This record gives sequence, structure tokens and C-alpha cells, in this order.
Amino acid sequence: MAGDPFFQPVSGLDLPRFAGVPTFMRLPYVDFDHPRFKDVTIGLVGAPWDGGTTNRPGPRHGPRQLRDLSTMIRAKNGATWVAPFELQNCADLGDVSPNPADLMDSLARMEAFYDRLRVAGVRPLTGGGDHLCTLPILRGLAKGRKLGLVQFDSHTDLNDCYFGTGKYTHGTPFRRAMEEGLIDPARYVLVGIRGTAYGRDDWDYAAANGIRIIGIEEFHRRGVDDVMAEVREIIGDGETYVTYDIDFVDPTFAPGTGTPEVGGPNSWQALQVARALRGANVVGADLVEVSPPFDQTGNTAWLAVNLMFELLCVMAER
Repeated sequence: MAGDPFFQPVSGLDLPRFAGVPTFMRLPYVDFDHPRFKDVTIGLVGAPWDGGTTNRPGPRHGPRQLRDLSTMIRAKNGATWVAPFELQNCADLGDVSPNPADLMDSLARMEAFYDRLRVAGVRPLTGGGDHLCTLPILRGLAKGRKLGLVQFDSHTDLNDCYFGTGKYTHGTPFRRAMEEGLIDPARYVLVGIRGTAYGRDDWDYAAANGIRIIGIEEFHRRGVDDVMAEVREIIGDGETYVTYDIDFVDPTFAPGTGTPEVGGPNSWQALQVARALRGANVVGADLVEVSPPFDQTGNTAWLAVNLMFELLCVMAER
């Protein structure tokens, strides 16, 4: 399958990778008013916002660095030989425009953006941004249906609030999503949870609602293949969203994030879990919490865009 020539990325054999305007994976930039927007099937989106960060800010700068590093991505997956740009019409849809002075307005702006994508039949792949960004994405995509959710993370993000009043932080998005009926708890699984904790409220909430948590000790004991076989059984063939927090990966390989936790998977395992979703009915995905100020080398973003490409291959092939 050749694919639509308009939606092919610029080849490094035609224009050096250090030249040109850096769009996601060197794809064409297509906004809502572009005449080819109606033909887009998978849209890559930037969410440059970290208004939910509770300690070390910086993910608002993630999408720009992700775009820059993504110029190194080529057209075919060297492990699976999936060629996503031949299977689907992929384009960079630009950034959601947040309001850096108003958290609630930013959430509303993001929801409206993804609601528009849902109506147009475009499946989004988002580069964040902190993890609160996933809440308005789910609000925009769910709309009367509950989605399955696969969450690769070192934190549950199922907390209720911070400082007694903070209901909307990067530690609370999935508690809010559950309360709003956006997620089917029977088809919700978290992988890689670890680190020190304030308490067990989030784990108890998960247990009370039938949410499956696979902690890091179980992950390492069982191995990727066995864990991901269970993940696939949990989500089944229903419509599923995938959210990938870069802090799922051990900080040895991905130090550029706001809340790193030691003892995580290596970069090879990080790729394996994404590939293991091959064939799943993924209606959207994101890669969040890349924080350039905490990794001047850019290696965290480089790993992150490779993970985005793996998720893109999963979405495109299905």
C-alpha cells in the first residue's frame, strides 16, 4: 500500500533532518481549516501545558522538544515492519492552545479541541504536557461511552485532591475521569506503579472499583509477555485509550520528568509493552510528562518519540 503522497513524512534523503520546520515525525502540518483536514485519520497533537504539576514544572515545554527529536523517526518500524504512514493519513495538527493563567479554562479548551477531533473521526496521538492533560482528552473522546484504559505509569494518579481543595492536578486525573463515567473500571489497568507514598487511598480506591494495578514488583517478577497478556485480556477488543507517562521508565533511561521513581523498566521493556498492544482497538493515546529542563541531553524526549511511534504503529495497523 503506497499511501497518500500528501501525508508522507519528509525523507531525510530529500531534506537533511536538521533542516526544515520540525513537525511531529516530519509530517505535514494540517489545521482544522486546511482543505485536507477531512482526510486525516490519525492526528498528532501537542499539549504544551503543565498547570496540574504539583512540584517540578516543565512539561509545557515537552511538545516542542518532542517535535524536534521526532525528526529522527523514519517511515517503517524496524521490529514489526509496520509502515504507519502508508496505512493511515497522519498529520501534525499543531498544539492545543492552553490558558497559562487559568487551569479550568485550559481544561475546557483541550476538551473542545478533542471533541472536534472525535466528531471528525480523527484518532489523536498526543505529546504532553503533564498528566492532567489526559482528563480533557478523555472528556472529548468518550462522550456517552466508557473507554477502556491502559496506563503505563509509576503513579496511579487516582488521588482525590491536594491540600484539601486541589481536585485538578496531575495526580488526580483518573479519579475525576472515573467519577465522570469516562472509564470502564473493569477494562482499566495500570502497569508499573512504584515509589514511596503518602498512603494507600489510591490503591484502596482502585480495589473498591475493580481497577487492576500491576505494581513494579509484579511486573519484574512476571515479565513483559505475561503482564501484557493479562493487559490484553482486561481490555479485550473494546475501544481503549492508552496513556503513557514517561516516568513509567526508570530515570536511568528517562531522567527528564517531574516525578521520577527508581526501579522501573529499562528502555527495551518500555518499547516492548507498547508493541504488545498490537491489534488492540486503540482510539487514542498520549505520551506525557516529558520535562526538557530536567534532561539537557534530550535523551528522554528521544525515547519518548520512539514510544509515540510504537503507539502510532499500533493505532495505524488496527
